[in-house]
Amino acid sequence: MRKRLLLPLLVPVALLAAAWFGPRLFDWEAQRGRVAAIATARLGRPVTVEGPLRVTLLPQPMLEADDVRVGDDDGAELGVSARVLRLQLGLAPLLTGRLEPRDLVLVGAVIRLPWPPETLAALRPPPWLTGFDARIEDSRVEVGGAVLEGVSARLAAPGPLDAVRTEGSFTWRGAPARFEAVLGRPGFDGVATLDVAVAAQGANVSARGALVAEGGFEGRIEASGSDLAVLMAAPPGPFRATGRVNVTGEVAAADDLAIDLAGVTGRGAATFRFRPEPRLDIALALARVDLDAWVAALRGAQTPPLPVGLDLSAEAAAFRGQTIRRLRGGVFRENDRITLTDISAQLPGETEIEASGATAGNRLELALRFTGPSLRAAAAAFGLPVERFDPSRLRAFDGRARLVLEPTQLSVPELSTTLDGARISGAGVFRFGARPALGLGLTIDRLVLDGLLPPPADWAPLIAGGIEVDANLRLAAESVVWGGVTAGRAAIDAVMERGRIGLRRASAQIGGVDVTMAGSLATGTAPRIGDLVLEASGANAAGVATIAAPYLAVPAALAAQPLRLRVTGGGPTEALALAAEGELGELRFDGQTALNLPQQRFGGNLTLRHPGAPRLAVLFGARERPAWLGEGSFSLIATLAGGRSGVSADSLELVAGALRARGQLALALDGARPRLTGQLTAERLPLPDLALRDNDPLGFGVLGAVDADLTVAAAEVVAPDLPALGDLAAKLKLEAGRLALEDIRARLGGGALEGSVTLDVAAVPPVLAGSLGLTGATLTSPLFGLPIDLTSGQIDAQGRFTASGHAPAALLGSLSGEGRLAVVNGVLAGIALRDVVNAAGGDDPTQAEASMRAALVGGATAMERLEGGWRAAAGVVTLDGMRIAGEGGVSGGIEGSMDLRRGTLDLRFLVQPPPAEAPAVALRVSGPAETPRRQPELADWARWRATR
Repeated sequence: MRKRLLLPLLVPVALLAAAWFGPRLFDWEAQRGRVAAIATARLGRPVTVEGPLRVTLLPQPMLEADDVRVGDDDGAELGVSARVLRLQLGLAPLLTGRLEPRDLVLVGAVIRLPWPPETLAALRPPPWLTGFDARIEDSRVEVGGAVLEGVSARLAAPGPLDAVRTEGSFTWRGAPARFEAVLGRPGFDGVATLDVAVAAQGANVSARGALVAEGGFEGRIEASGSDLAVLMAAPPGPFRATGRVNVTGEVAAADDLAIDLAGVTGRGAATFRFRPEPRLDIALALARVDLDAWVAALRGAQTPPLPVGLDLSAEAAAFRGQTIRRLRGGVFRENDRITLTDISAQLPGETEIEASGATAGNRLELALRFTGPSLRAAAAAFGLPVERFDPSRLRAFDGRARLVLEPTQLSVPELSTTLDGARISGAGVFRFGARPALGLGLTIDRLVLDGLLPPPADWAPLIAGGIEVDANLRLAAESVVWGGVTAGRAAIDAVMERGRIGLRRASAQIGGVDVTMAGSLATGTAPRIGDLVLEASGANAAGVATIAAPYLAVPAALAAQPLRLRVTGGGPTEALALAAEGELGELRFDGQTALNLPQQRFGGNLTLRHPGAPRLAVLFGARERPAWLGEGSFSLIATLAGGRSGVSADSLELVAGALRARGQLALALDGARPRLTGQLTAERLPLPDLALRDNDPLGFGVLGAVDADLTVAAAEVVAPDLPALGDLAAKLKLEAGRLALEDIRARLGGGALEGSVTLDVAAVPPVLAGSLGLTGATLTSPLFGLPIDLTSGQIDAQGRFTASGHAPAALLGSLSGEGRLAVVNGVLAGIALRDVVNAAGGDDPTQAEASMRAALVGGATAMERLEGGWRAAAGVVTLDGMRIAGEGGVSGGIEGSMDLRRGTLDLRFLVQPPPAEAPAVALRVSGPAETPRRQPELADWARWRATR
């Protein structure tokens, strides 16, 4: 009973076991030919089955064949190989021993399609393709150089009049995609419709048209999507493009494309060439392009599978916050090589550029041409710091250059440009990295540095902050202009490395003087100068003197001397030690100094020497060798210190011929006017001979340039044709063009000279005034050097005077003043008044008159006292009550005047002969002071004597 109940249950199990294991017990190798024939009939291509065959009934009847190859042996037209061929069979026919396939599937197929096709007619469905339904799974399709992975697709052709439909999915470069194609049967006109649609990562591309009888495809294409960046190296954003498409056996072209890229509209075209090599060319004309976004996207772009050319034009392009106008150019990429052609654009500031070039690996080489009205405006637009330069500089420019960009550096092997009218040529390289490095070699015809270099106040912070760029510089210029100074044949060879500036050599010709310089500077918080050498030499210093003229007047004769200078030194900027020595003709100079550059202070010593002081005076502008200075050498030894507030000489020793002086001086520069203070002491102070009747200006203007407060002392003061002064002491004050010698004290002829003298050069004309007094002086030689003169005696004199004018003659011509003169126990040479008195008492009137005339034209008069006053006006000195008391009771006087400017006299020397009632006898002296005319006046006395 129990066995009968189990039998219905065991029958299905037995049937299932038979269906599962039964087919595996049969030998299907005998069916290999039938399977290949069935597959060949279904695929329309020869099929070869090389692997084993398997048949399963469950879950559905299925025949599987391994290692299947589809196509001709040579595989020239179509090559297909599959890991497994699956045929779904009908169950009833199979049970009767017949193989009737219901479906065909290729698993793990590798399909190689020839590309480009010989003709698009090959795309038309063949007549045998009817009642066909086939699928491929987990396969790979190779079309030319493109590889589609993970392909799963279905091809269906229901009947001879039905369209062939294929649809499926694939993966290309890791991105999944779906596709669908519907190919219609050709009509009587030979035209077959074709619709293709591809969707991938939110993007859709569809083409609709027809395969024409002549061969080819015509229709329209449309592409759109939410993000272009997921499909290609492009900025993110939605896109849309529509237009015509035309495909032949050699080319596929889409033209008249209406494009919208993230709201930016434009027109475009695309061409895909099949022969001789696959190539894609794209032309875009857009209203605006965001270059920053495109460059960022292209930097990470993968190498395209085929050559791609892009011809781009845009009316405006955004780049680094700026707008570039009229952008044009072509880009062609093949494998890793990019070629740029006919690139042109208008940068900010109306700068026009043209470029072309290509890449080789990681190397980009460009040929660049550029021109524009303002380099300053173009550079400022891209954030370069041009505000430190003068607004009038960095203007018009044009030129050409060859650029080479590599991952580690940017080099400019060739550069030829014109900037601000200056021609510039050369080459350079800039290496990237944590510490960038610049190598630059330029040649410039004329370089004007005014407005380019920062002011000196900005240099110190720059040096203290250190330099973050290494550099190797070689610059040469035919001429360099800076601050009104022109240097010819200038050249600089310098290096900057890890904050150290090394000046291998700098040379130039400045004012006809060859100047060279070398040294080093360690930048940072503690800058240090090392191995400084400055040398200058020239046949003369005239050019340098012209340059220095606004600051220091160098006489032309001295500037004409040969120049040699050498400066060496080094040290930190707080204590920079320098030594200098050189020659200017026969004038030798040397000195040492210590500079504190941050505080702008210095201290050191200076020595000047010349073998001939008179010759040096001539070089400094003297008309002739100053005999008054005396023969001898010149030397100046000074210990100097100072800074921006002034200069001081704590120790100064001067020797010039007969001049011997020493002292301490200080020149203050921090006031409204320079001010000189200190003291000078001279052992011997020779003074020049003043040509009193000279009409040349004395050059008082220099006194208006400085103020002074000096104490002056001299053991001896000598001047030609004047008595020597001893123990001179005075206070010299110069204030706003007013010179004053106050508290004058001196010894003159054993007496005391006191007084003061002022010269006001601020007045127009300058005014000279003074008040002097002399007491107890002993006269031992002629006072004036005239034919009638005081030759001895003790003199007391006082006077005050004023004069005005620019020249000595003008001062004499305007002299005014008054004073008194007294001479005790003196001698008046040139006239014998006592002899006149003695001769007047003779018995023979005729003999007496002759003797008196002889006494009036020669001899000498011993005076007990000469005393009287004088007045001066307009350069004429008039004697006032000048009386003479001689030995033996002789009395007389002097009256008349002297014209100082003309050097003439008009004086009368009077003497009273005895008796008291007799008329006075006079000698009239007139004419030139050196050769006056003597005219005795005896007529009154002779008439009086005749009456006796």
